[in-house]
Amino acid sequence: MVITSVNNEYIKKLCKLKEKKYRDMEKMFLVEGYHLVMEAYNAKLLNHIILLEGEKVPIYDIDITYVSIDVMKKLSDVVSGSHIIGIVKKKEDKEIGNRILILDDIQDPGNLGTMIRSARAFSFDTIVLGKNSVDLYNSKVVRSTQGMLFYVNILVRDLGCFINNLKEDNYVIYGSDVRDGIDVREEDIPSKIAIVIGNEGNGISDEVKKLCDKNLYIKMSDEVESLNAGVAASILMYEVDNK
Repeated sequence: MVITSVNNEYIKKLCKLKEKKYRDMEKMFLVEGYHLVMEAYNAKLLNHIILLEGEKVPIYDIDITYVSIDVMKKLSDVVSGSHIIGIVKKKEDKEIGNRILILDDIQDPGNLGTMIRSARAFSFDTIVLGKNSVDLYNSKVVRSTQGMLFYVNILVRDLGCFINNLKEDNYVIYGSDVRDGIDVREEDIPSKIAIVIGNEGNGISDEVKKLCDKNLYIKMSDEVESLNAGVAASILMYEVDNK
């Protein structure tokens, strides 16, 4: 059977997952494209597959619903359209590790995606998002992670309370600063750390800044005023991982 109507009740229900409030209610989200669907499957988070009629996929233990091209376009957020969409379960929170990246009001989906991929690459096991940050399951964020969001522990917390709890557990909290602070290459990095990256336009909020023990900076040319938040976070994690 192939679903051909965009007004089908199941399709309308899936379309609601494009909105954060429904993703939160259902604890599900959509991923598009073969690579992301397979990453979700390998992470044991794939719940269901929506497949364009006539297409095949080498997965035999997950239910598949076949749809027409019009229905697939209705579900897709990609301009060129997709051939496969996965309905994926949100991950459960895990225990935090010793290397944490804290994101204070990050708004750009691409920046968040870059930082998730870099956290995976440079052995930062936990990312903590402030409650005002861009939604982790925003379709642009999901695509930009290239599937790495399935493998990094990512939490949403009130940052003030969370950082205070870290400090009680002997974590050192590093703020990030373009110019002032300690050159990350010269700092003796302890085993339990958190690095805070601030909002793209305004930096780290005053509340969070007061809770930082030290600031790290990246030495660079005086001709460059600042770095993109995703790039800066990636460099800091790389330097820490190479200590």
